[in-house]
Amino acid sequence: MAHRHPHTGRPSALAQTLEFRVFAEMALLPWMWPLLSMAPHGDGHPVLLLPGFMGSEVSLVGLELYLKSRGYAVQTWGLGRNVGFHAKHANALEQKIRHMHHQSGQPVSLVGWSLGGVFALYGAHQAAACVRNVITLGSPVSVDAHGSSSPALVQALYRLVAHPMGPAAHSMQPRAKKLREREPLSMPLSCLYSLSDGVVPPQEATVDGNPALHENIRVPGSHVGLGFNAAVLWIVADRLAQPPGQWRPFSPAGPLGRVYRLLTHQALPV
Repeated sequence: MAHRHPHTGRPSALAQTLEFRVFAEMALLPWMWPLLSMAPHGDGHPVLLLPGFMGSEVSLVGLELYLKSRGYAVQTWGLGRNVGFHAKHANALEQKIRHMHHQSGQPVSLVGWSLGGVFALYGAHQAAACVRNVITLGSPVSVDAHGSSSPALVQALYRLVAHPMGPAAHSMQPRAKKLREREPLSMPLSCLYSLSDGVVPPQEATVDGNPALHENIRVPGSHVGLGFNAAVLWIVADRLAQPPGQWRPFSPAGPLGRVYRLLTHQALPV
């Protein structure tokens, strides 16, 4: 089985403070571009990018430019700023996925950052026949019944912008309830998470699932910088390049794989 991370409680104060690493991650990305060009090219299938809470299409520029350079037909959700799990956005997303599938004649891969990953899961459930695979980046995909363990400041911002009752209000919507109660996805799901994520703790960013289809992949870095994190971009490209019907769990190899294993303290292959 793929298992949720055993962490409990909120992100540590140190992890929250280290979110300022985002500036270093953004500055480092251009220098990593030559190495990132070693990732496999795609087959041109459509990819839909979904921003995190309070993020817009602008926040997705790193992912968008990189995946286009790998040969994918990339689009962003086109719904403006993500201001919470609202019905109008959920409905529009489903229609967007169906339209992209109809237009291209190919199933769509969904890549969602933070709350965008929750939208991605919802879209994959609603339009399963139109979706090829789902990749979430630090997304609260496994929030327990007692509520989110995100920092108090993040929950306060959600109450201010999205709903005065906070994340719990939208998690109780019929759409969100269906998302929790449904069977696991029938297509591949890759959940990327960071142990030092200062916004979404690892137990909420990972899933229990079938290892033939579902996986949790640890990455080094901040939550706010996931869309500009070189390791994340490389892994996303690797996951999208899996041929349909031949999906295999992530197994880092080559020079980039060795660097990844060292950064995440994973054992190197013998």
